[in-house]
Amino acid sequence: MTPTKLFEPQKLGKITLSNRLLVAPLTRTSAEADGRVGPLMTSYYTNFAKGGFGAVITEGTYTDQAYSQCYVNQPGITSVAQQESWRPVVEGVKSHGSKIIMQLMHGGALSQCNIYKTETCGPSAVLPKGTQMTVYRGLGKYKLPKEITRFEIEQAIEGFVLSARRAKEAGFDGVEIHGANGYLLDQFLTNYTNNRTDSYGGSVAARVRLAKEIAVAVRGEVGSDFVVGLRISQGKVNDFEHKWTGGIDDAKIIFGALSDIGLDYIHTTEFEADQPAFGKGETLSALAKRFSVLPVIANGSLHEANRAAALLESGGADFVSLGRGAIANSNWPNLTRENLLPRDFDPEILTPFADLNNAQMFEEKVRA
Repeated sequence: MTPTKLFEPQKLGKITLSNRLLVAPLTRTSAEADGRVGPLMTSYYTNFAKGGFGAVITEGTYTDQAYSQCYVNQPGITSVAQQESWRPVVEGVKSHGSKIIMQLMHGGALSQCNIYKTETCGPSAVLPKGTQMTVYRGLGKYKLPKEITRFEIEQAIEGFVLSARRAKEAGFDGVEIHGANGYLLDQFLTNYTNNRTDSYGGSVAARVRLAKEIAVAVRGEVGSDFVVGLRISQGKVNDFEHKWTGGIDDAKIIFGALSDIGLDYIHTTEFEADQPAFGKGETLSALAKRFSVLPVIANGSLHEANRAAALLESGGADFVSLGRGAIANSNWPNLTRENLLPRDFDPEILTPFADLNNAQMFEEKVRA
């Protein structure tokens, strides 16, 4: 039976989605070298709309011409040229009845490539764990970041604000502030990457301050009719196992701090979204709902329809976003609605590089 809960229309801020299924932000490193949208990106995003997703959240898009770029061929939204290059993507998605939200991202200390700067920055001069991601053309250890100054923090905030304005002017339905997965805002939130002694370091409430300030500033810039969300996680691309050291107490502080600052939703991501956040008890998405009283999008291993629907039925989330399931099946919603089994995700689609050229070659191989 088709899990009907997935296909109920639902409001997200001031917009209405045709269903509760979104495409999660997926780094595809297929833009031009200067950050403009690349030739394969319009059809890539449009196909998700054709496939029945209620909304598409773009890959992380860098926000300034200072320290924000993270990957080779990552798209940006820092200039008129970059802004205008997104218009065909927006028009393609909307022409098939879906909504489109741009994820705004600052790589911070995890930057592997930046055409504007040779150094990286983070909340503190702490070497990131792990090694650079080879599927995004990284090699070896991360650079030791410099500690970002208060003036540079203000510049970073302004980057998010101006990028949100450009996204709105390009026709997007909203923006998502990337506060997850080990990037700059998550570096401020994480105890072992933030050793600051000013008002951005120390307590959990102080470490979430930058995410709050950006959300407030973005909302002030784009007005009340434009969707503004924030993505948050415990794990990181360079530290999958990380958990907030204070457990549920940290969750209460973090989600409570995000509850009354103008956000339309919180987007939680865990490896398995329907599993307890801290070994037992509630999921991270359920904790976000309880402590923020905001709509929540849950992400993580929900590409089985019954599993995704069960999380919605339990009240643990309001929407689900798909990553691996969407990469494997741009028409996942249409297949599921028709009681057809989606194709399993094959890691080869991201090997050796997680870009759209490689994905295209993979599809040609499968069809042959």
